[in-house]
Formats: sequence, structure tokens, C-alpha cells
Amino acid sequence: MAFHQTPFDHIGVWSPPMRFIPFLQGTCLVLIEASRFAASSLLIVLGLPLFAFLFLAGWDMGLLFAQLGNLADHYREADAIRRIAFSQDLQGAFIAAVLGVVLVRTPRFLKRLETALAPASPKETVNG
Repeated sequence: MAFHQTPFDHIGVWSPPMRFIPFLQGTCLVLIEASRFAASSLLIVLGLPLFAFLFLAGWDMGLLFAQLGNLADHYREADAIRRIAFSQDLQGAFIAAVLGVVLVRTPRFLKRLETALAPASPKETVNG
């Protein structure tokens, strides 16, 4: 009979509790899905103005870049107060667009998370 046991005596026997592993898997799934949701929402918001401007330009890239050059010339010639106001307007529009896209997409995202995190039900066997 051993009177002294070291922590190394139980290396092969110890395993983490089984309820910790599903929690860790669920947490990783939520983090991955949330980062995917955030990245795709930002890409949608950044792509919407490009789509709108291309649509207004009749899908002509030359006309689009001519209008962007015109906008850049006006921005460069404006005084500092108007530049700041324009920048703040763009930031406000971007934040409003992000919030709008997120609000529209959130119910579907939550439903997808709910189905992914639901405990697996045992499959019923059909006899004949």
C-alpha cells in the first residue's frame, strides 16, 4: 500500500469532466458564428454604396471614377469645417447602415444559433 502519492501517479487516469467539453464547444461555436456574422454584415454595408453608385452610373466604370474624381476635387477645395462636417456625416451614415443591417439580420442569426446549440435528440428508428 502506497503511503505517498504524487500528482504524476494520476496522469493517465485524469480526464476533464464531460460537462466542460460541450460548454467549450458551444462557446467556440458562438464565437465563430458571431465573428462570421459581424464580418459579413460589415462587408454588406461596405458593398452597398459601391453597388448603388455603379447602378447610378449605368455600370460604366469610367463614369463612376469621373464622379469620384469630382467628389474628391470638391472635398479638397472645401474649408476645414465643411470637411469635418462631411466626415461626420459619412460616419453617421455608416453607423446607421451597420445598425440597420444588423437589426435585419439578427433574428435569422439567433435562430441559426438556437438550432446549432440545441441538444441532439435521439433518432427514432422506423421498423418496417
